Parts: sequence; C-alpha cells; structure tokens
Amino acid sequence: MDANQNNRQRAYWLKTLHQWHWISSALCLLGMLLFSVTGITLNHAAQIEGKPQVTNRTGQVPEALRAELAGDTDKKAGPLPPGVRRWLAEALKVEVADSAEGEWSADEVYVALPRPGGDAWVRIDRASGDTEYEVTDRGWISYFNDLHKGRNTGAAWSWFIDIFAVAALLFSITGLFIMKMHAANRPTTWPIVGLGIVVPVVLALLFIH
Repeated sequence: MDANQNNRQRAYWLKTLHQWHWISSALCLLGMLLFSVTGITLNHAAQIEGKPQVTNRTGQVPEALRAELAGDTDKKAGPLPPGVRRWLAEALKVEVADSAEGEWSADEVYVALPRPGGDAWVRIDRASGDTEYEVTDRGWISYFNDLHKGRNTGAAWSWFIDIFAVAALLFSITGLFIMKMHAANRPTTWPIVGLGIVVPVVLALLFIH
C-alpha cells in the first residue's frame, strides 16, 4: 500500500471519527453538564441540604363515590377506582396514575406517590371518605440529584439515561481513536491517558475501604 493510499485512508477515518465525535458531543452536551453538576451536588449533599417544604390538603370523597371504596374488605392492593381518581384531580389537584398501586386495608386506602426531589402520599378513609394528601418538596437541587440517580423518574427518563450513556460511550471511544491517530505528533498523549486511568485506580485501592 503506497503512501498516498495510506494518507487517503487516514484522512477518511479521521473525518469519520471527527464527525461521530462531534455528533455524540452535541447529543451529550446537556446530559454531561447535568450529570457533572449533580455529581458535585451529590458528593456534597450533606453540606448543601435544602429545607423540605411540606404541603397538606384535605377533603372528603363525595358520598356517591364512596361505594367504589367499599367492596371487598379483604383486598390488600390495587389502584384507586377511576371515579375517585377523577375526584382527587378536580378537588385536591392530585394526579394519581391508573397504574399506581394502593395499599388497601379494612379501614383505609394508602397510595404512595414518590417523585423526583420529594415525596407524596394520599390516604382515604373507606367508610367516611375523609382524605388527606401530603406532598414534600426538597427543592431543585434534590430534584436534579434524583434525575441523576433515575429515582422515581419514570420510563421516559430511564430511556433518556440509556441513550445518553450510549452517546457518551461513542463520544469517549471516538475521542480515544482520534487521540491514537494524533499521538505520533503529540508525545504527551499516552502519559496523560495513563494518568487518567491510574489516578482513580490508585485512589480506589488505597483510600476506599
């Protein structure tokens, strides 16, 4: 293979790698900023704790809907009846998904409503219809920390994390190959790469117990 062909092949691969590198970089940009910043906030969670804000709302399920809550007193789990969910949305501004499983006892129904950056629950007395809703908001930092962890974020965000992870892998791998192709003219390339590998390994071996 002559020098011209070698140069053409090198130019082709460099162009391809650079193209995929910037595409994956563009796809990862917001995600990398988000995960980098929340990595710092999670690492210093004890120093930047927010003050939770708790909100309570109460109401009473209309008598016409209480029959939907009566039924089998031996029931242990299951979603709230559709009519009760609609009433909660209209009267207390509480959105309960039809897939949200409630804990049923002879006296009441309790539904946990976890969310990023906070928590919530609703409890309904099956006989009287007395309803209590409580939501805890731990602030924006806690919200973004939970996005980082994928805690109570739903299927769509879980898919985003997976796609972001693949794009980040592509960004890293294409960057590695680009470095390899430029390494001959940049003698510090591999020592710096080696340092980036050795430092976390040494820290893990010596300082993590």
